[in-house]
Amino acid sequence: MNIASDGRGLEAGDGPAPQGRGRVRLRPLAGLMPYVVRYKGRAAAALVALTVAALTTLIVPVAVRRMIDFGFSDKAVQLIDSYFAVLVAVVAVLSVSSALRYYLVTTLGERIVADLRSDVFAHVTRLSSDFFDSAKSGELISRLTADTTQIKSAVGASVSIALRNLMLFLGGAAMMVVTSPRLSLFVLAAIPVIVLPLVGFGRAVRRRSRAAQDTLADASGYAAELIGAVRILQAFTNELLAQRRFRAAVESAYAAARGATKARAVLTAVTIFLVFSSVVVVLWVGAQDVLAGRITPGTLGQFVLYAVFAAGGLGELSQVWGEIAQASGAAERLFEILNIKPQITAPAKPAPLPKPARGEVAFENVRFVYPGRPEAPVLDGLTFRVRPGEKLALVGPSGAGKSTVFHLILRFYDPSSGTVRFDDVPLTAADPAHVRANIALVPQDPVVFATSVRENIRFGRPDASDAEIERAAQAASAAEFIARLPDGYDTQVGERGITLSGGQRQRLAIARAILREAPLLLLDEATSSLDAESETLVQQALMRLMTERTSIVIAHRLATVQSCDRILVLDRGRIVEEGTHASLSASGGLYARLAKLQFEQA
Repeated sequence: MNIASDGRGLEAGDGPAPQGRGRVRLRPLAGLMPYVVRYKGRAAAALVALTVAALTTLIVPVAVRRMIDFGFSDKAVQLIDSYFAVLVAVVAVLSVSSALRYYLVTTLGERIVADLRSDVFAHVTRLSSDFFDSAKSGELISRLTADTTQIKSAVGASVSIALRNLMLFLGGAAMMVVTSPRLSLFVLAAIPVIVLPLVGFGRAVRRRSRAAQDTLADASGYAAELIGAVRILQAFTNELLAQRRFRAAVESAYAAARGATKARAVLTAVTIFLVFSSVVVVLWVGAQDVLAGRITPGTLGQFVLYAVFAAGGLGELSQVWGEIAQASGAAERLFEILNIKPQITAPAKPAPLPKPARGEVAFENVRFVYPGRPEAPVLDGLTFRVRPGEKLALVGPSGAGKSTVFHLILRFYDPSSGTVRFDDVPLTAADPAHVRANIALVPQDPVVFATSVRENIRFGRPDASDAEIERAAQAASAAEFIARLPDGYDTQVGERGITLSGGQRQRLAIARAILREAPLLLLDEATSSLDAESETLVQQALMRLMTERTSIVIAHRLATVQSCDRILVLDRGRIVEEGTHASLSASGGLYARLAKLQFEQA
């Protein structure tokens, strides 16, 4: 998935540049200027060091001219030592200024890229759920790593080299005019011949570089998806299939990168040939002027050195230009993400929630369709209210809209129509962060991070003490198995908690929700992964927890909802039945049929 292709938050025309857009190829790099301004002192010092290095380089031809014209005569032999002494001093200044330039520019590039990575990651964490419905995590990781590395290379080296060579080109050209206006005309006449190929090939380099980066991101996304499900991959013995597909993706990325490299190579060859051919022509004309007595040999030597500096600077620009074009493509991809606006945002003046929050929830004629499936409504005129402290269960077949109710309560999405309220405040009028801070969630598929048991539980409330974490684990019936782990609460559980059983991961998720101490508890099949003994213990803990707060429970296993105050039966986004377990079982409706199937199978 190319994020640029979905259009959310992007300007029209984003993506690989068409033929006519080469003239704005550096525009994405302008977005880095706010990051440079943050460290304007370091940037200014780097520019000073860069200028000093360029100026000292431009002094050398003057000393050479004077040495050629005057240093080898009998009356000026004593000046040779002073000329060489001056050259040594110039070289010393050049070496120190070049070292400073390298240090300052490189560290500035590292600093800018570190800030950019942090900003992109922070922005991604604030994007709405509809973005992640289509985005691939692997591609996002590629943009955070490979693309920022490309920018670091350009900002930390290529831009510095480009500025240095631009100064040498401009300084050398100016000194050529001062040294010999006549010879300078020949050089200036050659500049359009050199620059036009540079511009034309630069456009091709940028397009091919962007294509290479997009292709590599696709390959990275595929790899991340497979690695995350490696056990399923191996269980179905599809290693060869995965290898073939990834190899094909890598080959596509290689072909795109080879095309970009080929364009850069042709650009470099053409530019260097044109630059140094012009130098040869100018040298021939200058030699004729020396023979005719119009200029001195020293003047010709000075002019040739300045011509070499200018030509070398322009030739080097052709090489770093390709790297800058690649960095421009990388910056474009990153700023595409930064330019995406989250659909769910806090209003300018959010309505305050009651303190303390009661955890009351109300749906008022809510209709909802997922952005990617506008033709299929998930909720259709849903209306209900959950009173503070009430235990409400949502029951129904798969696809009835139960999980969508949770998504709307958490304001991952806004309703297509109707209103969702929390403590009588419309969610669209409240700050989503404030609403979510009053909600504890236990999902059906528990999320466990690649850190310690303690930190996984602490995720529910980052400021919790170790004692509070251990009490939450005890309440979730997790303390016993944690005590058997090698390092107890400090045991590392691996990526996605791979070293734990499903039931253990679920109990960590329950402990996390208990630690949050929120007035509203959302339980999505919270006991689905537990064995019979653990389920009994956790049910007791959840019953104690639910008596103190509003609770909404999604359950497919109807035995878990019998103690709820009220049950809503959903089908195709509508409430088709409402009541207690006893009344619904006796009514002969959908709930009774589901209950009969489950309890007969049991």
